[in-house]
Amino acid sequence: MKIPRLAKLSLPLLCLALSPLALAQTKEALYTKSLAATCANCHGTNGKVVEGSQVTSLAGLDKGYIVAQMNAFKTGTRPATVMHQISKGFNDAQIESLAGYFAAQKK
Repeated sequence: MKIPRLAKLSLPLLCLALSPLALAQTKEALYTKSLAATCANCHGTNGKVVEGSQVTSLAGLDKGYIVAQMNAFKTGTRPATVMHQISKGFNDAQIESLAGYFAAQKK
């Protein structure tokens, strides 16, 4: 069976056309993972704390809850030890991104 010349070219052209989209998604995912890594020291890798820890595990928490708590830390309405200062280092878009990342992790 002969494959038409146009059909032979369509797959490489399609891949080439979609590559900027894939690259943008990869960059965004890597950026979000790098933000999440800043939380790992206390909250564990991917937001999963070690068993018996008194620190809250972020993995699997509701995105809206995480956003609300981060904003409460930023404004000082939620008591904390260091989160008041840490939360002030993130803008609203970064908090949304982090919240989505941690919400998507398995508990």
